Amino acid sequence: MRILAVLCLLACAAGSIVAQEEGELTATRRILPSIGPGLRTVKRGPDGRLYVLASPSPGLIVFDAAGKQILSIGELAAAPLPAKGSRALITFAEDCDADAEGKIFVADRGANLVQVFSPEGALLRSIPVKNPISVAALPEGEVAVGTLREQHLVMVFDKNGRDVREFGDPEPLTEREDLNRYLNIGELATDAQGHLYYAFVYMPEPTVRQYDRVGYAGQDVQYTALEAWPAAQAARKEIERQERRGEPPTLKPILTAVGVDRTNGEIWMALHNTLLHFDKEGNRRASYQLYTPEGARLEVNTILVEKDHLIMGNDPLGIYEFDRPAKKSPQ
Repeated sequence: MRILAVLCLLACAAGSIVAQEEGELTATRRILPSIGPGLRTVKRGPDGRLYVLASPSPGLIVFDAAGKQILSIGELAAAPLPAKGSRALITFAEDCDADAEGKIFVADRGANLVQVFSPEGALLRSIPVKNPISVAALPEGEVAVGTLREQHLVMVFDKNGRDVREFGDPEPLTEREDLNRYLNIGELATDAQGHLYYAFVYMPEPTVRQYDRVGYAGQDVQYTALEAWPAAQAARKEIERQERRGEPPTLKPILTAVGVDRTNGEIWMALHNTLLHFDKEGNRRASYQLYTPEGARLEVNTILVEKDHLIMGNDPLGIYEFDRPAKKSPQ
């Protein structure tokens, strides 16, 4: 009882330093109603284009700033790559991003490639990467890639497709090597200041780690509130159980999506239908439960942070737009 009282006092003290908002967020509308099953990600390019990826169909769809579809790169079962400069097909994609020049990067896990397309959709190059699952465009034509099994968390390739650096050591969560690497799978995001963010999908305590462009780690933004403790303990027990069984990992994601406000580095984490908002110092500012306009619970797997809106999506329910909660001054 004494220990619990101390923990409660600490939680109350933390809440008195940084104001936190609790509540519900209901989507204002569903957008792009043709997109639903297979939704992987929604990204906004520096040129204002909207990139929507759904695998295996319809593939990558690109919209201009006014919302008009201007490009489609479809998916097809494994086939020989087309000639350079022709409209290419993706085998099975997990993620995409675009840089300031409009080049499009696609993590094509089905082909073990990062595909690089021109703004018009022509294939520029294919970078061999085993099991790429996340990509993030960096300055000067570089691209960061997260994979399933490579030694480091992040690989960076230059504009010519050369592996120029790797960084990020997996967190030691278990002694079983294959299980430990699986537990360190992550999603990538960036901001306008050149930071790279790595969101750990299976970490018992939901965590997003910030790196600078060359790979030096900054702060960890982590959800360790008192109410998160039971779920974290349950996750660690499941890790121990799977370590003893020795079977291929079959864990459920804990952090299901991450979004970064590119203007200021604020982070939004989704834990299924719970949305957590952290400021750039890593303080949790708000927690919300997410719902569709019809009142159904919405578990999201992609988050796009806009100036006035949050765009979040679910496979198979589709893509929804939310009014962004108003900022509140610290108490």
